[in-house]
Amino acid sequence: MAKQHSVIFKMSMALAVLAGLIMTLETPAVAHHAFSAEFDPNRPVVLRGPVVRVEWVNPHTWIHLEITNEDGSKQVWMVEGGTPNTLLRRGLSRATIPVGTMIVVDGYQSKDRSARANGRDVTFEDGRKFFMGSSGTGAPRDGRDATEPGQ
Repeated sequence: MAKQHSVIFKMSMALAVLAGLIMTLETPAVAHHAFSAEFDPNRPVVLRGPVVRVEWVNPHTWIHLEITNEDGSKQVWMVEGGTPNTLLRRGLSRATIPVGTMIVVDGYQSKDRSARANGRDVTFEDGRKFFMGSSGTGAPRDGRDATEPGQ
């Protein structure tokens, strides 16, 4: 009888492991990446315009803003920020950046030259400025992050 329970236990464990593997394979992965994987430290950008959308999700926040190009055409840029928790600790929240808010973002363009950037600072019309980058991701040490060593 003990041998039968042992076989049933081993089969149950094997099924549990198999079920776990299947669930892992079916669950979409959320990638957390280093700055250098997607953004170019040699392509700084300054973007000005109204916020059109805010995504307050892990692992990164995204602010979408509409800029006006030199030829007068409009373009929406996606700007990546730190994690929601990091930004909340710095005093920034989704409510701080409602749609229509005019902002200026200093950051770095994506390596693929698309309309995506990693935001370092966001400045509001009233002069308030927030560091919105992620520490320790490989972004250039430009003195903007007060938590960087040596600051």
